[in-house]
Amino acid sequence: MGRGFVAAVFCLLLLSGKAVAGWYHVENYEGFIGPNPVHLSLQTYGSFGSGINVEGSYFYDARQVPIAIYGKVDGSRLSFCEIADDKEFNQVLRVGSNKKPIDTKGCPFSLDRNENGVTGTWSKGADKYPVTLKKVASFDDNGEVKIDGIVEIPFWAQTALDRFAGVYADTSAGFCMTKLQVIKKRSGKVVQEIAFKDDDACSAGMLMTSIYLNVEKWVEGGKDVISVNFSGGGAGHTEDYAFSPKAKKYRKRK
Repeated sequence: MGRGFVAAVFCLLLLSGKAVAGWYHVENYEGFIGPNPVHLSLQTYGSFGSGINVEGSYFYDARQVPIAIYGKVDGSRLSFCEIADDKEFNQVLRVGSNKKPIDTKGCPFSLDRNENGVTGTWSKGADKYPVTLKKVASFDDNGEVKIDGIVEIPFWAQTALDRFAGVYADTSAGFCMTKLQVIKKRSGKVVQEIAFKDDDACSAGMLMTSIYLNVEKWVEGGKDVISVNFSGGGAGHTEDYAFSPKAKKYRKRK
């Protein structure tokens, strides 16, 4: 996805009154779905789109493939659906809709949340597994920033070989993403870190409604390109990094 689309989406959010400073509430968990180790991240809202008040991203440790999820939180009860394809992703998570309420009945995740974690079930068809997750990190920038643990955001963007995670921290200039990790799916290892030096304003990874959209992936001239979103200056701005096959790294475009 190109920068023009990012700006267009952000402008729509501004018009809807949703894109405002200080509104990220994120909790990260790790644990198991059945016998399989997983990491899961959730962002909750007062409301979003067609009744959605939680969005997230999770991955199985063995595969390192981010799976976008969305759903509803009602007190301690959580129900999540998994995004099936690009069409559903664009309709539900990029654009959203308030015309038709989202129905989470029959979705894979049915969970209960407490102060320490989440338990419940994941089911699809004949498959049903217990879910046991422990909260390992969180942050809330509504008002005074509250941070607990090391906050890593598993972005929805991915390539065939890599996924991307943002490390968020409180700095002297504010709270933002301080570095972006490129993680090889096959090994689960960090193969590159892109640091953001922002002396005047801490704005990396603070633009989009969904925190998981603050890094985007697109293709140009047969090369993978990632765009990092920055807040500030009205509709914000992006910095693009193209993958160099020769260097085997993402390099910032000038």
